[in-house]
Amino acid sequence: MFLRLLLLFTIVPLAELYLLVKLGSVVGVVPTVALVILTGVLGAWLARVQGLSVVQRLGEDLAEGRLPTDALIDGLLILVAGAVLLTPGLLTDAMGFVLLIPQGRAVVRKVVAARFTRRFQPANPDVIDVEWRREN
Repeated sequence: MFLRLLLLFTIVPLAELYLLVKLGSVVGVVPTVALVILTGVLGAWLARVQGLSVVQRLGEDLAEGRLPTDALIDGLLILVAGAVLLTPGLLTDAMGFVLLIPQGRAVVRKVVAARFTRRFQPANPDVIDVEWRREN
């Protein structure tokens, strides 16, 4: 885990810095800064719109008596998207926009759900945990 965090907090910012410097040398400093600001504003707006949509879906699921698992995972992914869109950079912006697009979020949701299922699956899948009560 330490190695993953070390890579995340060193390699990603270095890659982002490299890409921003390269882009700045090709198109100029002002367009590069404008692009970073534009992606931040657009990302904040999209996160708000998608977040409100997820809150509405969450309410609908609860009103109909369904477990809102997809809505909860989507809400978490939108929160992550908003956080990475606040970070200046091209790689994090691309990741954030993928998480804000419902189709991209659906793919990531499947991966996250499969990982949680694998991680929290009972050790013995042949055992079924049930509750019962006797009715007279």
